[in-house]
Amino acid sequence: MSKKNILVVEDDADISSLLRFSLENTGFSVFESPSAEAAMQILTEQQTDLVIIDWMLPGMDGLHLTRTLRNRADTEKIPIIMLTARSEEADAIQGFDSGVDDYITKPFSPRELIARVNALLRRSTDGAGSLIESNGMSLNTHNHTLQINGENLYLKPREYGLLQYLMKNPNRILSRNQLLDGAWGRSVYVEERTVDVYIVRLRKKLEPSGKSGVIKTIHGVGYVYNTTSGK
Repeated sequence: MSKKNILVVEDDADISSLLRFSLENTGFSVFESPSAEAAMQILTEQQTDLVIIDWMLPGMDGLHLTRTLRNRADTEKIPIIMLTARSEEADAIQGFDSGVDDYITKPFSPRELIARVNALLRRSTDGAGSLIESNGMSLNTHNHTLQINGENLYLKPREYGLLQYLMKNPNRILSRNQLLDGAWGRSVYVEERTVDVYIVRLRKKLEPSGKSGVIKTIHGVGYVYNTTSGK
């Protein structure tokens, strides 16, 4: 099996060296970039399996770089981990909204980071090309698209992850903790109420097609994806 290539976008030389040391000792090949602009050049020249991006970068910041990668056909599916000193819930939500798959706050444990890298790489290769279909909705787990009655509906990465986990567990009451585990991965340290924020957003996306009611609130417990209701 060939080595996986990791791109580290970090302008702090000490942190970049720590990341390279930890990743290479685990068997990954590592490319380093001190800026978003240099990272874009590397991505055009090197096959990349995962990107670790610091939020605070000179020039284009990590959020802007993430959005740029998500808007390019050749990079939109690459897993992204954001590394940052920002630890507030609002910051995590902003990071996820930009398109990151995981969010790690400084200071961090290299062993934990490696575990998250491995988990993301596993998820990125699982279930390729499969469809989850119910209630007139079709979720493609290969290209992360949702179709409702033949029409495509755009979902942000966290909205997609939440809906995917709900649809994979139909008619099962899921607590907020279970949804964090399944849709975020428990290694992502965000508040339980973050789930509520994304449920509201997801329902608003589904409302025009009459599908918002498929996600039921079980007060005091969590949520359930109901296959018997499209209203």
